[in-house]
Amino acid sequence: MSGIMPLQAPVPVHENQISARNAQQRAGAVEFEALVLAEFLRAAGVGKPTSGFESGVGEDQFASFLVDAQARAIAANGGIGLAEMVLRAAVAPGGKADV
Repeated sequence: MSGIMPLQAPVPVHENQISARNAQQRAGAVEFEALVLAEFLRAAGVGKPTSGFESGVGEDQFASFLVDAQARAIAANGGIGLAEMVLRAAVAPGGKADV
């Protein structure tokens, strides 16, 4: 034995594997956009009480859930285009993605 390993042919990638990977990438990009949107909404003051009556710590915690849900809904319905930009940047040159 000379210690040299024989070359192996690359494993063919099936179309369903590509579409599953693209679906995972898209879901990750949309989740990232939702996180960014949630931070934008928090910075803009969404979910903060507008009246002089504050309910305390519990209200702040549940307002956070509301902002997160709103951000996910915005991202799932097209968002601001951040997910698409992330997907395009993630595709390697010469790669194929369903963007």
